[in-house]
Amino acid sequence: MRSLKKNSGLLGPLSMFEDREYIGRVLSIALPVSLQMLLKMIVNFIDTVMIGKLGESAIAGVGLANKYFFVFVLLVFGVESGSGVLASQYMGNNDIKNIRKVLGLGLLLSVVGGIIFATTAFIMPDRLMKIFTNSQDAITIGAAYLGVVCISYPFTAATDIYVAIMRAVGEVKVPVISSIFAIVVNIILNYILIFGKFTFPALGVVGAAIATVVARIFEFLLTVVLIKLKNSPLICSLKNLNPFSKDLINQFFVTAFPVIINESLWGLGTTLYSVVYGRMGDAAIAAITISTALQDLLVVSFQGIALAAVVILGNEMGADNLKKAKVYGSYTWILTIIVSISVSILIVLLRVPFVRLYNVSDDLMSDIKLCLLVFAIFLPFKAVATVNLVGILRSGGDTLFCLFMDLSGVWLIGVPMAFIGGLYFKLPIYIVYGMVLSAEIYKTVLGYIRYKQGKWLKNLAIELTAK
Repeated sequence: MRSLKKNSGLLGPLSMFEDREYIGRVLSIALPVSLQMLLKMIVNFIDTVMIGKLGESAIAGVGLANKYFFVFVLLVFGVESGSGVLASQYMGNNDIKNIRKVLGLGLLLSVVGGIIFATTAFIMPDRLMKIFTNSQDAITIGAAYLGVVCISYPFTAATDIYVAIMRAVGEVKVPVISSIFAIVVNIILNYILIFGKFTFPALGVVGAAIATVVARIFEFLLTVVLIKLKNSPLICSLKNLNPFSKDLINQFFVTAFPVIINESLWGLGTTLYSVVYGRMGDAAIAAITISTALQDLLVVSFQGIALAAVVILGNEMGADNLKKAKVYGSYTWILTIIVSISVSILIVLLRVPFVRLYNVSDDLMSDIKLCLLVFAIFLPFKAVATVNLVGILRSGGDTLFCLFMDLSGVWLIGVPMAFIGGLYFKLPIYIVYGMVLSAEIYKTVLGYIRYKQGKWLKNLAIELTAK
């Protein structure tokens, strides 16, 4: 292939578009993955719009309650990422036996984590809400929501692990189908239970929580059924899922443990942003919650690119095609820059009509529009940093460096900026938001230097099977 003759630096955009194999593989993975994420974001978006009809305190309460869920999701994402990296490389080596063992270990860790998080939220939702805000209205509303929605956590964890492994083996349609049906269930139940339609009582935020629980359980069951109907190699006996192999556990934790620590401590740091926003008032947290709804809808594109990079680069390195993996890494950088700039333009164009969907005050509407403008400015940095750290570098197991970059970015820049801007200088929410996002520039620059060093180019599958 002509493009493989060039193996240093960022290749030109024309070379990337001429490489039909790369473009085809990216589209076949990134589009279904992005679509699945987009569908989930649409549910969150519709949730926010519906709950927004109940007032600013309701938006703030549910938004802050979901920050606890966000910390849990990051833990699962750490397990999911480690599982996906290993499964992708095993798939490049056509090692189904170890893929099943990775699935078993991922399910064990994530579901146990889900049970622990759910039990804690069920027992003391009020105490958890008090971590995020001192607004009694937001605490009461958020605790009512959190005490119910936590039941969905173990099911969400199991579904996400299955999705990660399916993605690694090239089965990307099942998650999309499951998500579509789950979304329909969630939206219908939201409408009925939040507002009290068809003789049902109006349950408000509790109705939204019940709808989420039912939809997540339904999504998990449908995912398992569809995998079985496809006769996927992921459906096997518990014996084949047995994760208790010393070599596998060692390799998993060398690869995944830094990711789990990374996501957990990064999540804790970003949760402190919410603590600051919550103490800036219900209007501040409502502005962040609403603006994030649009951001989440549009940023799924580069999240899909990152996860596609894990699969594609992991497959190539697992097959010992390190030179090809390096070229594809360069293409991924170029693609991310192009997509992120396009998404930034979309955010600028859509922010005004988007804000008009909400029944909020003029002051809050102005803050939301400014938060979205700030995000659009920083998005290209955030996109390339995320794809590089979550996709390219992790695909070869360079997780310790990713751990350092994420944690230093959050704890040395983001968290201090939030506290200084929000609580000390008491600046407007959109300025504080921009100060927090400045950490993405740091991560982009240092991440590119690490990428150029090529230390992420490793064949983990051979390392394990050689033992």
